[in-house]
Amino acid sequence: MAALWIAHVSVTDAEAYGKYAELAGPALAAHGGEFIARAARYVQLEGKDRPRNVIARFPSVEAAVDCYNSQQYQSALEHARGASERELVVVEITE
Repeated sequence: MAALWIAHVSVTDAEAYGKYAELAGPALAAHGGEFIARAARYVQLEGKDRPRNVIARFPSVEAAVDCYNSQQYQSALEHARGASERELVVVEITE
């Protein structure tokens, strides 16, 4: 079953995070991921407000986790560490 990669982010260093975003896209695509929402309009109803919200669709939970653990994504993630506060979850789509 397909899965969603859902990230909630507060960027603290826009330049470094920009480098992460530049490198993360190709890493996601290499694992079958496609962005379906990125930094779009949102309404925070509960919990901690994170102004950057990203949702990507993957073919499966395993593909999303493999992407996260890949060398390509981990290299991108080095630019996000220290440049953002984030939460990331992968959720299987039940259809």
